[in-house]
Amino acid sequence: MASRWPEGWAHVYAAKKYALVDPTVRYLAHAQRPFRWSDGMAAFREDPHHRRMEQMMVDAYGYGLEDGYIFPIYGRNGILGSLSVGGKPIELSPAEVSLFEAIARKAFWRLLDMQGEAAVLETVPISDAQLTRREMEILNYLAEGMTSMEISKHLKISNHTVDWYMNGLQDKLKAKNRQQVVALAFRYGLIT
Repeated sequence: MASRWPEGWAHVYAAKKYALVDPTVRYLAHAQRPFRWSDGMAAFREDPHHRRMEQMMVDAYGYGLEDGYIFPIYGRNGILGSLSVGGKPIELSPAEVSLFEAIARKAFWRLLDMQGEAAVLETVPISDAQLTRREMEILNYLAEGMTSMEISKHLKISNHTVDWYMNGLQDKLKAKNRQQVVALAFRYGLIT
């Protein structure tokens, strides 16, 4: 929508290619609700890029961006954008978080509506994929974050059989990998 970052921060962010490791941006893919920047950092403690993420946060701190909040904006097709508010660390009450979230969502959709682009984002792509009961079971377990091995133990089938079902799901949903299978399943409303 719009931004007003401290002078020089956008240049440093771009020059050091922080967009590739930014924990707040990466955490948006997992978050289903607003979160603090520090929550994004905590989620990637074991990530191989954690040191680079820490360096990004140190650099941001030098520009007065000590902490902040991100308010994701979702549409029927998944995440569409976000509102990020940062500066000195403050504690927002649950009511304030809800208020910021509502403002972010309303402003985003209103701006798109004024530009005539809201209708396109509100449509839900329809999938003609016909999934079996077992494929739906495996898809739900995959969406919960289970590995093939965990799913095979839970369903009392072989790991090879789970992988066979996974490959079938990828083909039916025209997905490149398992992560995209889950993303498309959410987008098509196959799982919630």
